[in-house]
Amino acid sequence: MTTLLHSARVLTMCEETGELENGYVLVDGERIADVSAQAPDRPLPPADRQIDCRGGILLPGFVNLHCHASMVPFRSMGDDCPDRLRRFLFPLERDALTRELVYLGAKYAIGEMFLSGITTFVDMYYFEDEVAKACEETGMRGYLGETVLSQVTPSAEHDREGLRLTREFLSRWHGHPLVHPIVAPHGTTTVSPEALRACHELAREYDTLMTLHVSEMDDEMRYFEEMGTTPLGYLDSLSCVDRHLLAAHCIHLTDGDVKLLAGRGAKVAHCIGSNAKAGKGIAPIRDLRDQGVGFGFGTDGPSSGNTLSILDQMRLFAVTQKTKYHDRKLFPAREIVRAATRGAAECLSPSPAFGYIAKGASADLVLISTDSPAMFPAYNPYSALVYAAGTQDVSLVMAGGKIVVEDHSLTAFSLKDVRAQLQRAMVPFVEAAEKYPDCV
Repeated sequence: MTTLLHSARVLTMCEETGELENGYVLVDGERIADVSAQAPDRPLPPADRQIDCRGGILLPGFVNLHCHASMVPFRSMGDDCPDRLRRFLFPLERDALTRELVYLGAKYAIGEMFLSGITTFVDMYYFEDEVAKACEETGMRGYLGETVLSQVTPSAEHDREGLRLTREFLSRWHGHPLVHPIVAPHGTTTVSPEALRACHELAREYDTLMTLHVSEMDDEMRYFEEMGTTPLGYLDSLSCVDRHLLAAHCIHLTDGDVKLLAGRGAKVAHCIGSNAKAGKGIAPIRDLRDQGVGFGFGTDGPSSGNTLSILDQMRLFAVTQKTKYHDRKLFPAREIVRAATRGAAECLSPSPAFGYIAKGASADLVLISTDSPAMFPAYNPYSALVYAAGTQDVSLVMAGGKIVVEDHSLTAFSLKDVRAQLQRAMVPFVEAAEKYPDCV
């Protein structure tokens, strides 16, 4: 089936094409067949279905580089509670997290991400095969990893079992068109050095990503400072810093850390929403960019960043980086939109088939309406996206050629039905949470 999206302001994120003031994108099956400016003296190409974009902004689907999608049941629990990870998140996960909650939480989160224009996400959690099932059912592209921890988790008694589950996950999903299995040790202080080395060896063996939390927590920084190093320096001493590494957060980087990431070809998932909410600090992304380190944005989980919207991250990123460096001209809006699309895609693959609009690329597209009050006038479409657009402006989303959002509504599946199922499945979870008074 062919679909023509026309009368759009097309942001291709390709240097050679740039922006098309009045353009169209022709989709054939899962791929983009053509992209061009519309000429008044030429008819539009034929298609099975034509969609009038009414002057909206058409760009590649957003890429979410760091998430724990299935943590929807934890949303709004203890948002202002310090050290909640150890005080009740870890314990409550061990007490009450089930496969059903992971599956339904992931499916709900995927619906939320589709509605905000996200068509690819990176996830690390437990029972990750349930997240993979949700991706397969909905058409969401996921880079997914089973969390490895050197402690008891909902899915493993110790890190050896977590490593076994990771290998099984890698083997089962390797080569899948939607599910890209990765390796996901939790963090620098929560996983033993032996397990971290083993995780990296798996990433190399399967030529995939390894992602973990790095230089995020104050106690993490103090721990390694007493050892005379940094979290990133520690990972490098284990031979874990190379092109396979996607380091999440990276708030407290030294100049040496930045140079190390650049020299080793590692990438960074910047989660400004959750970082700022927790008062942890602002990552030195200008310095990373200047050294050529690839980066993109992550929403973090629904418990940490609360909303699964890259549009939110773009706006927060712009204002915090400009404030941190006292430089209004820093990170022009076009550069920020690129980081949310093609830049993030390039963090996942050296030659991604998504993240840009060109012939042969995956038909992952998001149409942002300019009908809302805040979106008029939109002289600069990149500025409109970064500083004014919200999830309410996401009009249409296409994932792999399939329309999953149309007229601002989810078409891939019924989010209302998933919510009802999730709410029923959460009853024992909510009861278990009652013994943690800081939760609710």
